[in-house]
Amino acid sequence: MTTLLYIVASPRGANSQSGKLAEAYLEARLAEEEDLQVDRLDLWSANLPEFDGDKAAAKMTFFGVGQMNTPQRTAWDQIVAMTERFTMADEYVLAVPMWNGGIPYKLKQYIDIITQPGLLFGFDPEAGYNGLLTDKSAQVFYTSGVYSPGAPAKYGADFHATYLDWWLNFIGITQINTTRFQPSLLTPDPVGDQAKAIANAQAIALQRA
Repeated sequence: MTTLLYIVASPRGANSQSGKLAEAYLEARLAEEEDLQVDRLDLWSANLPEFDGDKAAAKMTFFGVGQMNTPQRTAWDQIVAMTERFTMADEYVLAVPMWNGGIPYKLKQYIDIITQPGLLFGFDPEAGYNGLLTDKSAQVFYTSGVYSPGAPAKYGADFHATYLDWWLNFIGITQINTTRFQPSLLTPDPVGDQAKAIANAQAIALQRA
């Protein structure tokens, strides 16, 4: 049985363009794989904690800075619980609109909470960082209103896909399928482009099922 964590990074609900692509993928997967377990994490309704002083201090103990006291241990246990929900999944689906060239701040907050030493990555002074996840895959659905790959600089820059690709690789996820609906405003046929993106999402789902 496959467990899939669906991370919703847009607050727009049914009007989300990235969400429409992700939902098309999920619908196609579920049609072929009835025992697929889908865990939906809407970052806009989730209770994401602040990564405050106690959590930061607890993190630094893994790098040899001090020892955890009771408040720090409690804070770290909260981080561990959130991260376990992430690591229990076999596959990740991320619906990610572009905000100001990058990712929505709620997604960045979530990433900053769960990307911790000993949980998602390891570190060696000589070897550097290494991701701790193995045998995981990710399906990422990107949308933007103006930017598209290869567009002139006047239409923006990509700290969106480049950042998420780096992060997924950083934690050990190298099997990544990407579907884009970019741009949605400047092309002559945005409706047709969206239909192609949805068809691509469905095709990937059938390959994965």
